[in-house]
Amino acid sequence: MIRILIALLLLANAADALAQGDPRAQRGRTFAQANCARCHAIGPVGESPLAIAPPFRTLHQRYPVESLAEALAEGIVTGHPSMPEFRLDAAQINDLIAYLVTLEGRGRAP
Repeated sequence: MIRILIALLLLANAADALAQGDPRAQRGRTFAQANCARCHAIGPVGESPLAIAPPFRTLHQRYPVESLAEALAEGIVTGHPSMPEFRLDAAQINDLIAYLVTLEGRGRAP
C-alpha cells in the first residue's frame, strides 16, 4: 500500500515538473485549475469531483488531445450535461493542450 502511494506521489510530481518546465503547460494547468477542476480531475491522479466528468489524464484515450483545438475554439457545449460552454482563444487552447499532453506522459507539447 505504501509503495502504491509513493508511486502515485512520484507520478503527480513528474506531471507537475513537466508542466512547470513548459510555460504553456503551466498556464494550461492554471486555466484547468480555475475553470475545470470543479468537475474534472485535472492532475495525473485522483477522481473527478463530478463522476460523469472524465479525468483529464484519460482524454487521450478517447481522442488525440491535439484534435480538441477546434472544439475548444468553437465552444464545447456537450462534454457532460452540466458542463458550461467554453470558448477559448488561440493562446488558451495552445496552453491547455500543452498541459493535456503532459498528462499523457509524452512530455512534449504541440
